[in-house]
Amino acid sequence: MRLKFLVLSVALLTALGAIAQSPEPIVVPAATDSTPAPENAQKDADDAAITAAIALLQELKRQNDQTIKKQQAALEALDQLQKDADQIRIFSKRG
Repeated sequence: MRLKFLVLSVALLTALGAIAQSPEPIVVPAATDSTPAPENAQKDADDAAITAAIALLQELKRQNDQTIKKQQAALEALDQLQKDADQIRIFSKRG
């Protein structure tokens, strides 16, 4: 009886020990950059292109701001015309 218990205990501990062990770590090689470093001339050209694009975007933003201001003024004028038309309709019904 004791021998069975001892054998079963050892078998159980062995099985649990095998499950509890962590698997071998997976080694992933480091990623390497396969593209060569850009030349300084290319970098300068890219910087110039980026600077030109930023200047163009700033100009477009300025133009959009002006357009929005004009549209806002037109909307305010239309609102005023609508109020004036409503007042004329009210006064024309009274008279």
